[in-house]
Amino acid sequence: MTKTLHALLEGLIDYAGMFPPATLDMPAAAANYESYLDGEYGFAVGRFIVPAARLSEADSSWKVSVIGVPPRWVESCEIKIDHAPQAAAVLSGAPQGVTTYFEIPVGEDPKPLSTMGVRAKVRLGGATPEAFPSCAELARFLQACATANVPFKATAGLHHPVRSTHPLNGADGPSAMMHGFVNVFLAAALLWHRGSTEADALATLEETSPDAFRFEENCVTWHGRSMTASQLSSARRKFAISFGSCSFEEPIRDLQKLNWL
Repeated sequence: MTKTLHALLEGLIDYAGMFPPATLDMPAAAANYESYLDGEYGFAVGRFIVPAARLSEADSSWKVSVIGVPPRWVESCEIKIDHAPQAAAVLSGAPQGVTTYFEIPVGEDPKPLSTMGVRAKVRLGGATPEAFPSCAELARFLQACATANVPFKATAGLHHPVRSTHPLNGADGPSAMMHGFVNVFLAAALLWHRGSTEADALATLEETSPDAFRFEENCVTWHGRSMTASQLSSARRKFAISFGSCSFEEPIRDLQKLNWL
């Protein structure tokens, strides 16, 4: 594995095994999380995602992110709202000092979040093809977050490295074109470093060929652009934080199939 791919993947995947479609019980999800942390790719594991009502069951040594307003102080929580300005009222009832992500619709302007010192969360998939936002919608959202200096995380639909079509509910169910997490986080890194436009981000999001991305030891290149491992690491720490997934194994397995791991 190259240094650049390591920079992209470090802490990237928040494990949400308790949530659909996996919907594991706490013991099974906890066992998985522990095994991932101790495994070969433990560096790519982010936080354990847990419902607020189940927080007491999580291991106190884990990095967790709570879905909902946490009953006590934690490092991170994630709260769904309809409009960004609603975050102010929610914050008044939340513990102080918590890194808070507000899930807002992909078409919502994240700028109001910037004055509150909170972060955005965007949903990139679901149980139906209509739940997946277009590349154009996502490019606008990422550009708005970068312009407003609002860090973000993503959730749902990012099981695969590169944009591609996959069945939603087994082989007999409908399929959808799904966003690739490599596409999304490289597009975000482009915008964060300010040398690119929304059109550049859109082209990156739309790319469906793994061969378009070349992860070399000290830089990644695609579409005639280049980004160093250091630049990518900086964008990840400060802006493009992570994505939640009910599966850790599927993203890793796909990277292995591409011979990137």
